[in-house]
Amino acid sequence: MAIFQLEIADDDVSRVFDAICSNYGYRADIPNPEYIVDESDPDNPVEPVDADGNPIPKTIVNPETQGDFTHKIVRQFLGDHVRAYEITQAKKAAAEAVDASVAISDPLA
Repeated sequence: MAIFQLEIADDDVSRVFDAICSNYGYRADIPNPEYIVDESDPDNPVEPVDADGNPIPKTIVNPETQGDFTHKIVRQFLGDHVRAYEITQAKKAAAEAVDASVAISDPLA
């Protein structure tokens, strides 16, 4: 398997990560999957607490780092472009392979 690498100057790494993360919707905090409000009584919803009675936060720090997110986006970008190119090539080849000629004559001539 080939390895495709990029080198980014140390001073630019955070700029690149910040730009990709901003452009593609990375969030530093994400919804906490353990935050489940008890709404069995809609008039008095109960906020979740842990075993010690401490409130469970609504959000947690995203376990996916900006670097991991950026790598994922770059892989998706490359895959999307390969798919788009190959679909275009397949459509072109299919169109070229079709004999679309039709024999039409004028029976009155």
